Amino acid sequence: MSCLQSWPEPVARVQHLLDSGLLEIPECYVKKPSERPSFTEYATSDMNIPVIDLQDLFSDDNSLRQTTNNLVASACREWGFFQVVNHGISHQLMAATQEVWREFFHLPLEEKQKYANSPITYEGYGSRLGAEKGVSLDWSDYFFLHYLPISLRDEDKWPKIPVSCRELVEKYSEEVVKLGGKLMKVFSKNLGLKENYLEEAFGGKENMGACLRVNYYPKCPQPGLTLGISPHSDPGGMTLLFPDEKVSGLQVHHKNKWITVKPLPKAFIVNLGDQLQVLSNAKYRSVEHRVIVNAEKERVSLAYFYNPRGDIPIKPVEELITEDNPPLYPCMTFNEYRLYIRTRGPCGKAQVESLKSSH
Repeated sequence: MSCLQSWPEPVARVQHLLDSGLLEIPECYVKKPSERPSFTEYATSDMNIPVIDLQDLFSDDNSLRQTTNNLVASACREWGFFQVVNHGISHQLMAATQEVWREFFHLPLEEKQKYANSPITYEGYGSRLGAEKGVSLDWSDYFFLHYLPISLRDEDKWPKIPVSCRELVEKYSEEVVKLGGKLMKVFSKNLGLKENYLEEAFGGKENMGACLRVNYYPKCPQPGLTLGISPHSDPGGMTLLFPDEKVSGLQVHHKNKWITVKPLPKAFIVNLGDQLQVLSNAKYRSVEHRVIVNAEKERVSLAYFYNPRGDIPIKPVEELITEDNPPLYPCMTFNEYRLYIRTRGPCGKAQVESLKSSH
């Protein structure tokens, strides 16, 4: 996959900028007036993404299973985003993993810099998405790592301090990938496909892609001028997000308004990515979202990306193609697809929509 070998400009750590005592954010973080959170239109505060209880997903009662499947199908069609509770992952494990990452981001800068990343793979400690010179930067730092396929997993690239980090990441990853597999079966069945279809299209259990991006959003002295992450749809298959329950930040674009997601305790936020939009031939749609920042509180969130293996061609499923519903997207590998966002940074839904118009 062709990509820059190094960042085009010196990388500033956002947390370090804040710690230096600045009162105004640097110009490279200031968004155009039309893109600032203070300018855009919000939905009413009582609106939220759907919440789905997964405890009946594997019930012996077929009617209970079907009810849950229908709720997931509706959320996929109408929102592309939903929260899940009673998902089967230990709340203690979730909290411990989130806390160990908070500890990592509060380590001295020189310790974190040992894991500084490059645009070749993005693995490690980073502070920008987009390798083009002069791209608008977001008010966040992050850590990115591969869990699957096993051939890409390199635990030596995971933080060894705090000492429990690697063990917790391993346990957390195993559980979240299992949950992702369960949801993929539901997505497949709801599309009228065999339950393992989408997982196999991604490469199968051992060969699909699974990677973790831990987001750290420091406090911001001018939160109305910037964003933690600019508007984008996720380029992969599905994202399982464990948000910071103490402060909201994720916003979803729904019916031309931004909705601030109110996280439920111990819930995961699930959203569909561009690869599921392509495979389903737009029966499922990825949804634009962004992150706002806060003047008073930092945030830590864990985004798990459930993706196709990078070299597998992805195209609309043949069983979903008819004369009245022709394929909307060309065939492309995920490695080819994600080069766009890795080069240009977050660009709304420009990439997946441009594929449709050019096909």
